[in-house]
Amino acid sequence: MTTRVVAFGGGHGLSASLRALRRCAPELDLEITAVVTVGDDGGSSGRLRAERGGLPPGDLRQALVALAGDHPATRRSAGLFQHRFVEVPRGDTADGLAGHAVGNLVLCGLMELLGDPVAALEHAGAMLGAVGRVLPMSCQPVGIEARVRGGDPDRPDEVRTVTGQHQVAVTTGRVESLRLTPEEPEACPEAVEAIGAADWLIFGPGSWYTSVLPHLLVPQLAEAIVSSPARRLVTLNLAAEKETLGLSVADHLAALRWYLPKLKVDHVLADAKAVGDPEPVERAAESLGARLVLAPVAVTDGTPRHDPAALGAALVPVLGADR
Repeated sequence: MTTRVVAFGGGHGLSASLRALRRCAPELDLEITAVVTVGDDGGSSGRLRAERGGLPPGDLRQALVALAGDHPATRRSAGLFQHRFVEVPRGDTADGLAGHAVGNLVLCGLMELLGDPVAALEHAGAMLGAVGRVLPMSCQPVGIEARVRGGDPDRPDEVRTVTGQHQVAVTTGRVESLRLTPEEPEACPEAVEAIGAADWLIFGPGSWYTSVLPHLLVPQLAEAIVSSPARRLVTLNLAAEKETLGLSVADHLAALRWYLPKLKVDHVLADAKAVGDPEPVERAAESLGARLVLAPVAVTDGTPRHDPAALGAALVPVLGADR
């Protein structure tokens, strides 16, 4: 029996989740769909978004590469998608390709050629032999704005608005509220359909304010998430990032409830070492209706990164229960 899984996020966190799900896929007969944030305005994605319009491709590319097939040709294509052009000195002339990932340019080209982001992603997925589907959360790019307290250490009580995903991600203050621009972007119809047909919805790991929570701020996605018959799993991060400094592990779960009060969760997956005292996290999980599952899911070199093999092993008994 096929188990349909929809994973939400962006960037490296979603990539780790998708790599883990890929490892589970044969054992659990998973059908994987990634729903990806489209708010990136930094680096290569930000440049392409500003110069060409359309969706920022970087997080979409990362998700496609994470799902790429194992054939040597598709692995080579995945490596090509990740390749970044180095700067070639040209005197006073700027090198327009420097810093761009090849896959970002391919996705931009496909979106212009086909006129449809979903069709472009399906074509790119076929190029990479992807064992799953990648969809944008919206077919229009969005902006991310946050109200941040204490961004200026000399004015710890001052609240100011920080604009742009990159700036929110690197802010040193405490994020007090988050919003998208436009405030009610239209959800990708295929993403809404996938959520309604899913057996599992998976949130995290990833940058909480810029990769995970934005999905809950798209009204049609939020409605689909709440009304879906699927079970829901939250995978917690291993360490606070700049945007979530001062936020406890339990606070991460509280933020989900704050932005989507009707959200119910079945399981919260976390690394025991990252959690520390499990009691407040258990209470926060229970407030969402969830059971806390502790498992060693970090890489063994001490860096706060999920190990796809370990994460996959932890996901098998959770996703495979009651099959």
